[in-house]
Amino acid sequence: MPISKPEAKQRLEQLIFEDALPQDWVQDVWGLSPILGDSAAKLIEVFELLIEHCPEEKLNHLLQTLAQEALEQP
Repeated sequence: MPISKPEAKQRLEQLIFEDALPQDWVQDVWGLSPILGDSAAKLIEVFELLIEHCPEEKLNHLLQTLAQEALEQP
């Protein structure tokens, strides 16, 4: 069953950041290293743009692929 773009974004965020909010993750990385924190902030910006511009069917396919890969791992 296809999911909406906001739900796909939420699922991808949970997969990537687990229980943290993306901005909290950036701040944690920034606290470890300002250089890496800058890269983390850019990564979040790109993630947001990809979600915004990616069609829903592509996001659904990505989530299905990731779910299948997770099932195949021991």
